[in-house]
Amino acid sequence: MAINNELLEQEYHENCPGCKVDRNKRIQTGLPIKELFFTWVVVLCVVLPISSLYPFLYFMVRDFNIAEKEEDISYYAGYVGSAYMIGRTFSSVLWGMIADRYGRKPVIILGTSTVVIFNTIFGFSVNYWMAIITRFLLGFFNGVLGTTKAYACELFPKEYQALGLSTTSTSWGIGLVIGPALGGFLAQPAEKFPSLVSSDSLFGRFPYLLPCLCISIFAFVVTIGAIWLPETLHMHKNNELGSTSDVPIAEEKDSTLLRLLKNWPLMSSIIVYCVFSLHDMAYTEIFSLWAESPKSLGGLGYTTDDVGMVLSVTGACLLLSQTTFFPIAERIFGPIMIARISGVLSIPLLTIYPYIALLTGFMLTFTLNLASIVKNVLSISIITATVMLQNKVVDQHQRGAANGLAMTLQAIVSAIGPTCGGALLSWSLKRQNAAFLPGAQMIFFILNVIEGLGVLSTFKPFLITNP
Repeated sequence: MAINNELLEQEYHENCPGCKVDRNKRIQTGLPIKELFFTWVVVLCVVLPISSLYPFLYFMVRDFNIAEKEEDISYYAGYVGSAYMIGRTFSSVLWGMIADRYGRKPVIILGTSTVVIFNTIFGFSVNYWMAIITRFLLGFFNGVLGTTKAYACELFPKEYQALGLSTTSTSWGIGLVIGPALGGFLAQPAEKFPSLVSSDSLFGRFPYLLPCLCISIFAFVVTIGAIWLPETLHMHKNNELGSTSDVPIAEEKDSTLLRLLKNWPLMSSIIVYCVFSLHDMAYTEIFSLWAESPKSLGGLGYTTDDVGMVLSVTGACLLLSQTTFFPIAERIFGPIMIARISGVLSIPLLTIYPYIALLTGFMLTFTLNLASIVKNVLSISIITATVMLQNKVVDQHQRGAANGLAMTLQAIVSAIGPTCGGALLSWSLKRQNAAFLPGAQMIFFILNVIEGLGVLSTFKPFLITNP
């Protein structure tokens, strides 16, 4: 009877999909496992293409014969790797606007369909510019990540919103781990499995198609499943956001962007999000390069398989922590305090990284895995907390555009972080005999400076939250 009375108090429109979702949220009891699973797989299928190319990108560019010298291959590879983020930079706000006007579901279906098409075409790339263009288009037509964050805030009841957003962050983190594993294992199958794949077969003539095709098949299955996803956008007379609007999307984009830019609680939370994202992307690049650097330069002398094993263990622990511990911590401390605590704890943790290289054997393996797990759990907790802040300070009809704006700025720092991180690590490792912070100590000090700036930015007067 209490449920019926609550339903009567709410304004309900029979033909509004958002109202139907809200009604189901009030009636639903128990953990929304089906919704959590759908959110997880949608984000995963979009994240996998971002990172799956990194293990074979060097060899792919080498096969294009565009680099005159071997040392120039990494230079050209950098542009292929960043083309996705550049494409996303130009379109994230637009897709957010479309999601606010026509619904979350169409943008999600279009985004997963884009993975099916352009990721497959990328696997068929026969020259450098074909690879660049397909990666750019893959990023440009993919507005799923920002839209899914808005979708998760609307799909789950209030008590499970933290769990929903942590699911998207966890899927992002695991995708960045599984993607390189798929790319490294399945690329060049004719060379790795000559008894199974001949050099004259399809996968022999296109040695980088198999990992792309596997991800595209997964994305196709997700696209079919997304047809049954519920729409969460409200569409009725009090909030006409559907296709009945006569305002051109370009004009609406300008006015919405202006309102978002004037919303300082939103912009301050986005800036905090981008500072921590810059740190995380730089750390992700630096960790692998540092671990694979020779011990004589302060690295660990690890192979790609060794690094992959560390990241696999980290990914499994991320899934456990974000689906169990984060929602509890969010209810106790709130998102702002979680970001502060996680940021502060990350600083001493990063400080000990250079000294891990002094260990050997079991102690090295144990300490590195433990440090990697804790560091990534803290990082994902910060990102999830800042995303929650962003979605709390905007109304539903602006939530897609707000997340699109956040993804645009995040795409920029995602392109800057790895590039600068690799260059700074190279410079740091050359300073083995420096008097101040020699070797790897310098690069982890720089990471700590960025992390410290992120923590400071979570306090007033910079970060303002709506009452």
